[in-house]
Parts: sequence; structure tokens; C-alpha cells
Amino acid sequence: MHEAPSGPLPYYEDMGPGTGALPPRAWTGVSDARRVNLGGAWRFRLSATADGSDESFARPGFDASRWDVLPVPSHWPLQGHGQDHDYGRPAYTDVRYPFPIDPPRVPTENPTGDHLRGFDLPGDWPGGAAVLRFDGVDSCARVWLNGEELGTFKGSRLPVEFEVGEVLRPRGNVLAVRVHQWSSGSYLEDQDMWWLPGIFRDVTLIERPEGAVTDFFVHCDYDHLTGNGSLRVDCDPQGTVTVPELGLDIATGETAVVPVEPWSAEVPRLYDAELATEGERVPLRIGFRTVRVEDGVLKVNGRRVLFRGVNRHEFDPDHGRAVDLETMRRDLLLMKRHNVNAVRTSHYPPHPAFLDLCDELGMWVVDECDLETHGFSEVDWRRNPVDDERWTPALLDRAARMVERDKNHPAVVMWSLGNECGTGRGLSAMADWIRRRDPARPIHYEGDQSCADVDVYSRMYANHEESETIGRRAEPPLLDAESDRRRRAMPFILCEYAHAMGNGPGGLSEYQRIFETYERCQGGFVWEWIDHGLRRRTADGGAYFAYGGDFGEELHDGNFVCDGLVFPDRTPSPGLVEYKKVVQPVGFAADLARGLLNVTNRHDFADVSGLAFHWAYEVEGELAAEGRLEVPALAPGASAEVALPRAPRTAVDGEACWTVRAVLAEDTAWAPSGHEVAWAQFEVGRPAVPAGPLPGAPHAPRRVEGGLIMLGPGMFDAADGTLRYLDGAVVDGPRLDVWRAPIDNDRGADWYPEGQLERRWREAGLDRMRHRIDEVAPGQDALTVTTRVAPAASDLGLRTVYRWTAAGDRLALDIEVTPEGPWTLPLPRLGIRLGLCPTLDTVEWYGGGPGEAYPDTREASRLGRHRSTVDGLQTPYVRPQENGARADVRWAELRRADGSGLRVTGAPPFWFTARPWSTEELAAAEHTNELKRGDLIWVHLDHGLHGVGSGACGPEALPEFRLAAAPAAFSFTFGTLRAGHPAGPRPPF
Repeated sequence: MHEAPSGPLPYYEDMGPGTGALPPRAWTGVSDARRVNLGGAWRFRLSATADGSDESFARPGFDASRWDVLPVPSHWPLQGHGQDHDYGRPAYTDVRYPFPIDPPRVPTENPTGDHLRGFDLPGDWPGGAAVLRFDGVDSCARVWLNGEELGTFKGSRLPVEFEVGEVLRPRGNVLAVRVHQWSSGSYLEDQDMWWLPGIFRDVTLIERPEGAVTDFFVHCDYDHLTGNGSLRVDCDPQGTVTVPELGLDIATGETAVVPVEPWSAEVPRLYDAELATEGERVPLRIGFRTVRVEDGVLKVNGRRVLFRGVNRHEFDPDHGRAVDLETMRRDLLLMKRHNVNAVRTSHYPPHPAFLDLCDELGMWVVDECDLETHGFSEVDWRRNPVDDERWTPALLDRAARMVERDKNHPAVVMWSLGNECGTGRGLSAMADWIRRRDPARPIHYEGDQSCADVDVYSRMYANHEESETIGRRAEPPLLDAESDRRRRAMPFILCEYAHAMGNGPGGLSEYQRIFETYERCQGGFVWEWIDHGLRRRTADGGAYFAYGGDFGEELHDGNFVCDGLVFPDRTPSPGLVEYKKVVQPVGFAADLARGLLNVTNRHDFADVSGLAFHWAYEVEGELAAEGRLEVPALAPGASAEVALPRAPRTAVDGEACWTVRAVLAEDTAWAPSGHEVAWAQFEVGRPAVPAGPLPGAPHAPRRVEGGLIMLGPGMFDAADGTLRYLDGAVVDGPRLDVWRAPIDNDRGADWYPEGQLERRWREAGLDRMRHRIDEVAPGQDALTVTTRVAPAASDLGLRTVYRWTAAGDRLALDIEVTPEGPWTLPLPRLGIRLGLCPTLDTVEWYGGGPGEAYPDTREASRLGRHRSTVDGLQTPYVRPQENGARADVRWAELRRADGSGLRVTGAPPFWFTARPWSTEELAAAEHTNELKRGDLIWVHLDHGLHGVGSGACGPEALPEFRLAAAPAAFSFTFGTLRAGHPAGPRPPF
């Protein structure tokens, strides 16, 4: 039992949504009503408790000149750190509340920020009614203007307005706001993100002239059968709506039906309009579209849609959730340029300007309510607010503030009740209210598997096998037959999948195959868009990104807050590049024997007339010919066969490759002409890498002074057979290597012990393998070294035989690996590693690139000749981990500034990694600034790598991408490059 408080609860602890606010209404970014932006420099005082300071600061004449100055919008913990004052620290938890679970009570230790802002009205301010609008305050606020209390509110990511006309003065207005970090509202806002209090969105004073728009609702449907759009704008008070391009001038409440071009995320057709009442003119941008679930499929404008989506938190590495308009636009441009077409606003409505941009640029939006009670799962969902009728008014308030604010955006195609709240009557009440208010949009919620309140069946992290079963509508039945029938008839969406934490996510193309095969499976939303790393600097000015635990939190969830497709500074990760390729909206298939290319338009609405198609023919990575392909303006879903040109005759007889590309033919609102939308490659012949003996007369191994064996350009340790020098240059290794610096997906999830590969690998000793030398045997034309590589306390082992041969100035290595013992675990990697001179800083290779790839993340790896520095090969994951592998490498060169260096050729093609620190140093680092260049460049030449999966929260690597301990044979050839030797094509060796 929980003892009830002896008296009434303070406003920040009561279960209600607040007091004094006006009813929620549609957001308008602009109108002819005057506005005053109250952002900027505010006076600020921080108290440790909710009642740590009295309320005298809100009274007229209070002297706050000795207070600190704080920018608004902002979060105060991000302003104070590292300065003369201390405003507390950010804190990160995923599920757990960072305070005792005793709803609606919160701790006495409750950081409370008092904010003061003085302002004068513009000289032409007419007086009369006005509203004061807050777009986002975390988590509870009490507001005074000129000493008069306006009210209180909760709902951090939702707007609130107060009537202030009678309180305003021409000059000397003082706005006072007390903000509490913790409140009863905090129990409803347990989203996976940093806990960051403050006034973090705009504060605006808006004139409300007599007859101004109180609220309005734009209803604009599209009939795909007739091509007509219907428009009706409900408005209080009555007014008129004009749409000049459509010749419309109608009264509000009146319906007009006219031929229109529909809006979609692919063709975001908007019509400029104006809503006019007696006191205000509001510009509108109208998009005609209809959203329905029909025959078990979610359709827009009569067509099935496929979501190529992301979950987007609002985040900036310096400002937290205080995100400016340019950053919002940058997010959307990056999404569009990487073929993302949908956003789930996890897990709260975004800044309203973001939705304007979605309308303009084209993006499907699942608008999610500011609601999550995930921390109650820690106590078996006892006292969960969504199943306690005393909290229902607060839940309905949050639903209304979302729907009313965002109801006029064509981009919003679904309402989401919230995230990870369990089940309860409060959710049903929200769904009922939303359905009455806006029956034109489906309702989403993932947390109730019965789907009692929703129109789509949504899941998180269902693996490929389960997703395919659901696609066939063959999932296990629910106990209630009627619920089962209803759910089975619903479209299926993965509201979270492909957890993008660290190196990954893997398995994207296999998910996409399911989405494209089964009509019911309508795509999903990768978790998530951005790593929430907060930028910090070391004493010497170096920058890195901090995560949970870096601010002294007593409870935290580490770097689980860094699980995005872009890094905190919005640099695309390899995961985003892979996603772009996997979801590209144009498909290619080739029949090279017939010289035909099949082109498929995978758009849902757009034809391909806006794209230009190009081909290139390369031999050994060198361009031999290129040109343009003529492709008809394929309708959505349509395909056509196009003739490829005749392959050009070339002087080089080697491996060839066709590359076909679809690029923007003209500039668009989101990318310039020439931007690549889709591509594919088709290889002709086999990799031109010979296997077998080196050409020329072989060298014989011979013993020399210093306990060494000489074999061609190589000098080996006679005791253990290790290569020590290559053409006079020091070499460390090579030797068999099976370990990688664990990635986040190797660590796995707490709730899935079998997926915790790192733990299992370490228990098996794969991070501490020992190398026993069984024989070093110089022969007539080869040096053979037999070893056993094995961990302590185990009978598992890898019998490894190195056979070295040499001819001319080249040294060849053939490796045979035979597992011994009952291996059941996959290997992290299988290959060799060697340490080389640190001045070998420039890399060129022929193989996959330009970016990293792993067995289940190689769709975006493009065969060709690529160049980089060693530093440029590294992927700066916020928590350092295995990274930087290049796939399908035929040969690689590492060079010094003078052109000298080393060339490696492999058979079969290999995985190539080079880094300025060892695997052990990489694994030990917790942040990127801890990685320091060492005395060697460490090069990994791998025969096989284990896939990456998305096991940090989703499924582990699929079986076909797991690296089994099995017999293996692979070869490498080493040769030195002389100073001044030009880079460029050379015959392989």
C-alpha cells in the first residue's frame, strides 16, 4: 500500500494537465496578426527543490540583476556545465525512471529554474486580446505576467496558450516562469532519451484581433477514381477560403469539389490558399490526399504505400532538444537524399515547423503523442497511469494538444497514441477521442498486441522469420477469436526495427525483401535517426561525444542513447548509406547474356521521368566507356527492358563490371541535379586474382645469421616462423586472428542472453587466443609453419598451417585452418593481422567501397578503385568498436608520402581493414578521444567476418551471415612498392 498525502498535492504533483490554459488549436506559423518572439536572453536562477525559493520573483519590480543570464530556448543543464555556475547535469536512462516510482509524487530534490524576461510591445501594437504561447517546456511550468498568475501546465513537447490581453502593458512587461524538472508529468514522459529540463522551444506573444481565427480544420480529400479533390475548411469564426490556382473562393463550412493534383510524399503537391476572417488572414498550404485501410492494406490516394522510414528524436549535440529551423531542414534533406520517405516522431510531436517542412518536401509522418510510461515495466506495470482513470484527463489533454495542433498537415497520415505504455483504459479513451475528432486518419499504437484501439498491427523488432509469417497472415492466433480476426485483417508495420546502434544494422535487405513480397508488410521505421551524443571537450580542446554515465548519473544506460543512422553532428553513418541502397526506389536486374537491363520503378506514386539513367563499363576498376540509357517514363510499379550497349573492346583482358545509375535529371527542393537516387552493378567474369604458385623461379629458404630464415624478400624468425622483415622493413606478424573489438550488437540485449555474443566469446576465450608453434620447417622451395591457435581452459583449437613461398621480389602465403574440438560458437573473424610502419598512411584498393561493409551490410559496397588515408578508413562510432572493413578486395596498397610501400593481393577476394591502433586498444576505448595513434599501422586481411545484425535491441545476424568455425584455405601475396612508383593500374600478382 502507498500512503496518501495528508493534504492536497502541489500543482506539479497533481494528476491533472494544468490550469488556466486556453483550449488547444491549430498551429499557424504566420498570419497577419502581430507576433513578438520572446526568445533570447532571460534572467535565470536555479534552486535545488520545488520550494527552494519563494515566489517574490514574479512580483512587479523584483530586482533580478544579479541572476545569471540564460538563453531561451535551451535546457539549463547544457548551459551551466563547464562554466562558473553549475546548473546540474544531463542524465540518460532508457526505461528506468531516475526517481522512485510513487505516482504522482516526485522527490523533494527537484531542480527548479526560475526564468524572467522583460519586454516592451511594438509601437504599433493595437491592444486588445493576445495569447502567450509556449511550444515546449520540460516538464512542468507555472507562469506569471506582470505579477498576475496565468496558470500551470505539463506536457513537455506540447503547446499551451494563455490569454494575456488584459494583463499586457505597452512597456515594462515582465514574464516570469518557474520550471520544475520533475512533476507528475514525468511519469508520462519516460521516453528513451536524455532527461533535460528547460524552456526548449519558442515562446511567442500573438495578437488576437477582434474576429481573429480561434481555430480551423482543413479537410481536403482526394478521389483517385475521378481525380477530384474535395475541400472544406471548418473555422471559428466564419470566414472565406480562397485557392487562386484552383479558382476557389468559398465560405468556411462549404465544400468544393474540383480536379486537383494529389499530395504524396513522393510528389508533395501543395496549393497556396488563404483563410480570411473579419480579424485575421492566415496563409494555408493545402495538400489533397486520402488515407484509408482497405482490404487489409494501408492506402493513400487508393495506392498501397511502403514506408522506408526512420524514428526521429529531436536532438542537437550542443543544444539537446532545442533544435532550430535550419537543423530541422537539414534532417529532412538528409533523409530525402538517402531515400527515406517516412518519419515516426518518436516519441512526441516534433516542433511544429518540422511538420511544415514535411508538407513542403514530402514525408509520410506518424505523429506520436508525448506519452510513454515504460518505467512501470520495472514494477510489473503496477499503478501504470494509462490504466488509472484518475490520469485519463491528462492523457486526453495530451491527445487533444497533438491532434488540434497538427490536424492540418497533409504529411501526417497516422496518429500514434504514444509508446511503450503497456495497456489500459486511458489509451482506449484517447483512441475514442481521436477517432471522433479526426476519423480520416488511422490510429497507431504498438504496445497492445490485441490491437483493440488501433487500425494497424504494429510491432517492434520482430525478426525476419516472424515478419514473414505475419506477412502471410499466418501468425499465432490470439485467444479472443474476434480480436484475432480483426488483427489478422490489419496491415503490418514495424514501428521500430533494424536497431542502428554502433556498427550496423545488419539484415536490412532481407527485411526489405519481405516488405516487397507481402502486401500486408508495409515497411517500417529504423530505430533511430540520430545518435544522442552530447559534445564535450577535453582539457586540450579535443572534442568527443558523451553518453550515459559520463555526467555522474547514479542510474544510466550507457551508450544505448547512441543508436542512430547519423552521428551526433549529423554525419551519415555507414548504416544510413546502406539503408539508402537497400530502399532505393528503382530496381535493376540484368541478363548480360542477352545484353538486357530490366528497370523497375518501385515508387508508390511518382514515375521516373524526373530521373536520368547512366551506364559505365569498367575493367579492373578503370573506366573503359560510359553513356546514357534511355528509359521510358515508367509508372509506379512498372518495369521495362532496356538494351545495354555492346561491351567495349579493351586492351586489358580482365575482370569487368557494368554500373548503372539513376540520378536526378533536374534540381529539386531537396537535392541538385545529378544526385544519385539508385544504382546497381553487374560483374563480368571472375576476379582477376590468380591462385597457385608465383610466376618465375622460386626462392629456397635458407638460414642466416641472427636466428633468421631468408626467403626471397622475407626474413623470418627461425624459432617461431614469424615474418620479421619484408624487403628490409619491419613487420609485426602476420598471425591468425579471430577477435574483433566487440560492436554494440555483439554485446546484445539484457533480455536475450543467447544473443550476447561478446559475453559468450569471452567465456570461450576468443579474446585471449594462444599460439603454439608445432613446427618450423624450411623445405626446398617453401617455409612451412604449423601452429595451433587456442584459448586457455578449453579443448577448442584451430590447427593453422602457414606455407610461405617466394619468387622474384614477391612473397606468397597460403594458409590452411582446420578446427579442432566441438565448436558451436561462430567466430568474430578469421584472417591474419600484421603491424606495419606507421608512415604507410595512404591506401588504395581495388574492391568494395568507398565505405565500410560487413557480410550483412554490403549492399552499398561498390566495386571499383578507391583511395583513402588510414584515418579516413575509420568510422568514428561514438563508442569505439570494430569498424572500417572493406569488402571483396582484390588488392590493396599502403604507401608513404614518397610512393614507397606495400602491395597485398588475395585469393579469394578478402576483407581489408587498416587502422592506427590495435584491436585491443580499440576495444579498451570508451570514447573516440581515447584512441591515440601508435607505433604501427595494424592491417587485417580477413578470409571471413561474422555479420553485425542488430542484436543490441533487435535480432542477431541471420544464419547465413554467421562465421562458422570450418576448414578454410586462403592466400595472400606481398610485394614492396618503390619510392616514386606511380599509383595506377598494374598487372595483378
